[in-house]
Amino acid sequence: MSSELSSKMRAYMAEIYRLVDRQQIDSTYVTSSQLADWLFVSPPAVNRMVNRLSELDLLVHQPYHGITITEKGRTEALKHIRCQRIAEAFLVQVMDISWLTVHEEAQRLSDGLSEAVLQRMYEMTGEPAFCPHGEPIPDPQGSLPPANDVILSQIAAGSKIRISRLITRESDRLQYMEALGLVPGQECELIHIAPFDGPMQLKLGREFRIIGNSLAQLIKAEVIT
Repeated sequence: MSSELSSKMRAYMAEIYRLVDRQQIDSTYVTSSQLADWLFVSPPAVNRMVNRLSELDLLVHQPYHGITITEKGRTEALKHIRCQRIAEAFLVQVMDISWLTVHEEAQRLSDGLSEAVLQRMYEMTGEPAFCPHGEPIPDPQGSLPPANDVILSQIAAGSKIRISRLITRESDRLQYMEALGLVPGQECELIHIAPFDGPMQLKLGREFRIIGNSLAQLIKAEVIT
């Protein structure tokens, strides 16, 4: 199946998977307008691609529900994401490119990688389990282990947490998170959450951080106590 897909088709599948994965609501559907906004393309262009991918049994487009990815589509999406995340790890670890700006370079690089080159890059980076942003790297068959993390804004006050991954690739937001110390692997305590989706207060060692709800939606964490 992978050989039948163009790089553009694979990119669509990967971005649909990412969009579903970052949703706070318990839904596997996205709308055409969400996808168009996410990819910075026109709704007609999205509809044409969705129709092509539906014909290949990679997507299902249901009226009044939206677009959902099939199991076959999920596998293809994760195979492509594996390439991108290994490329990110390689560019950061071997070529010393900043993790804040590596995503777009990795997308361009991963489109042309053979399986042999990808495997060599994977070995040269120590066979990483995660990309520089903390996202898990799928296996060659397009599978991922179950995730135990949730979006930070969904965690209760008083919890001790470990930040697992950042689900934005916008360099200015990543730079701000890095400045605050809110990076993958960081342990902290969620002290207080203001009502009505207000800001939350975190304690990192002896220091405190206050972040808004919009930023908290871009951070995933595991509750450790």
